[in-house]
Amino acid sequence: MKVETTTDPAIACPISPVVDIVFSRWTTPILWSLHAHGRQRFVELERRITKITPKVLTQRLRQLERDGLVVRTYHPEVPPRVEYEISELGRSLAPLFAHLADWSADHLDAVERARQDYDTA
Repeated sequence: MKVETTTDPAIACPISPVVDIVFSRWTTPILWSLHAHGRQRFVELERRITKITPKVLTQRLRQLERDGLVVRTYHPEVPPRVEYEISELGRSLAPLFAHLADWSADHLDAVERARQDYDTA
């Protein structure tokens, strides 16, 4: 009798969908900036998040809006004004980010030492 050994990745690691949503390369800095600095225009985000291209920032903001983590507000003025802010759902990630910031402060030095030890071995 042959036993099937394939496992759905979501079952193997139930947090993988969350990791895919929240921890893509630019998502975390965008959410962090919106949480820390409040409502911002596109150019303000672009200035705060260095090295992100306008195209990628636009794509990530659209995806975050689609995922319900960011709210986009269009103001029909001349010239038009668009602002982005973190949603309540996005704000609910704040404790997770706080834990990760604490972990980072406590452990990144050890990670760097482990990398150096590995690279010299």
